[in-house]
Amino acid sequence: MTPVRLPAILLLAIVAAACGNNGKSYHDQFFAFGTLIDVTFYDTEPNLAEQASETIAGELQTLHRQWHAWQPGQLTATNALLEQLQPFRGDPAVMPVIQEANRLARLSGDLFNPTIGKLVTLWGFHDNALPIGTLPDSQAIAALVAQAPAAADVVIRDGMVSNSNPAVQYDLGAFAKGYAIDRIMERLRALGIENAILNAGGDLRAIGRHGNRPWRVGIRHPRQEGILGSIEIEGDASIFTSGDYERFFEVDGTRYHHIIDPRSGYPADTVISVTVIHGSAATADAAATALFVAGPDHWTRVARSMGVDLVMLVDTGGLVHMTPGMQQRIRFEPGAAPELRISEPLS
Repeated sequence: MTPVRLPAILLLAIVAAACGNNGKSYHDQFFAFGTLIDVTFYDTEPNLAEQASETIAGELQTLHRQWHAWQPGQLTATNALLEQLQPFRGDPAVMPVIQEANRLARLSGDLFNPTIGKLVTLWGFHDNALPIGTLPDSQAIAALVAQAPAAADVVIRDGMVSNSNPAVQYDLGAFAKGYAIDRIMERLRALGIENAILNAGGDLRAIGRHGNRPWRVGIRHPRQEGILGSIEIEGDASIFTSGDYERFFEVDGTRYHHIIDPRSGYPADTVISVTVIHGSAATADAAATALFVAGPDHWTRVARSMGVDLVMLVDTGGLVHMTPGMQQRIRFEPGAAPELRISEPLS
């Protein structure tokens, strides 16, 4: 078995100031949610920019501790209580993020399923180090799939939480980063910052503009060095990508990645990347996972249900599926224009 871990830098913000403060742009980096966070403010007073960067760095690190599924914190404590199958009062540090995850799971038909933490653990993707050894036991996978953990198993009412399925274990890894970015952007606006881009390991949300031009963002090619194309965004938009190259290992030449299909218990195997643009980073994050699992035959139905209409999906044959709106937004690199299949409008 050969373990491989590639950084999830799928989207590279192309901004004028690469680092520091040049009088117009303020740039900072810090580590949170298991990835490098890159923040750029434009046309912001330097003292305010520095204060904002320190504030959001601390908040993101706090949220990561609270929402981590396996390190001690509020979510691990919540998972332990869920396993007891007895009602309990929910922790306010995690209840809002769980409720939003449950809502998006229902919209996705549970293809985005935040309750399959035990499957993630079985595959070894819960650890920072990628699994090295043999594949998970097929009977253990089948047993967890048969229990069919789902968001519908968890009922939250008046602050009380009940769970009817012992297989439920929340893993917010396919959603928490987007939800956190939305919270941070609300904080930045409250501080009076109007032009900013926050890039969390390639997934990002931008507000305002980069001076007299939009923010320009590159989308990583899923199988080659460099980018597949670029998109310009302004106003308020999030871009999130799920790819089979972010976290994976290989056994006998077969790639096993971290995006698990909850219906089979195995990594989804018909897609290599999905990119979603949406005003909500949380929605874009969850939808990118759900559409990856849905695959090339069913992604439009799931996208419509989740309210996303700017989508690009690359299947395992290299065919690029996208919505008409995304076709209008993306500019492919010279010589890299792929074969396209354009869907009907989703809205």
